[in-house]
Amino acid sequence: MAVYEQVADGFGVVRILPLDAKADAEVIHGWVSEPRAEFWGMNGLTQEQVREIYEGLEAFDTHHAYLAVHEDEPVGLLQTYEPEADRVGECYEVEPGDIGVHVLLAPAGDAGGRPGWSSSVLTAFTSYVLVGLDRRRVVVDPDERNERAIARFRRQGFECGQVVVLPEIDLPEVYLPEKRARLAFLRRETMLAQ
Repeated sequence: MAVYEQVADGFGVVRILPLDAKADAEVIHGWVSEPRAEFWGMNGLTQEQVREIYEGLEAFDTHHAYLAVHEDEPVGLLQTYEPEADRVGECYEVEPGDIGVHVLLAPAGDAGGRPGWSSSVLTAFTSYVLVGLDRRRVVVDPDERNERAIARFRRQGFECGQVVVLPEIDLPEVYLPEKRARLAFLRRETMLAQ
């Protein structure tokens, strides 16, 4: 069942659904295994490993994963997190109402890209977290080398912040290497004014 729906002019309805780690593992594995997803950090993982990661995420109250669908086709992956419960919270001054997101858009289909498609999916994601979850500001932390993502966020209205070093996390249940990230922020009032 959808937790949020957004009508995008010229594109249709984008529905945000809770990710089902078991049912959606094949789709997500296909996306994160592509060279274009190198910054997602899951290149080289098996479908089983991807499923296990997202099953593990379900145990947290502070981190959540969602699948965006358009006309019953998956079009994007959204992960939300509470910045104070994530390594990014060590790198900037978290404000009340902040929410962090990680976004991965589905690859273009066989027919190629559709004008406005990326913007429509990102608008659905930002509307969900800022309006649906009643948050004040979204923070993203793409790898500083991921110029395409940074440019996409800027076009979406995000304001770029500083480059920070996200510390390595080495726990039994998760390993994340150190990462140089470009922080960017989108305030609710900016999104609503667009």
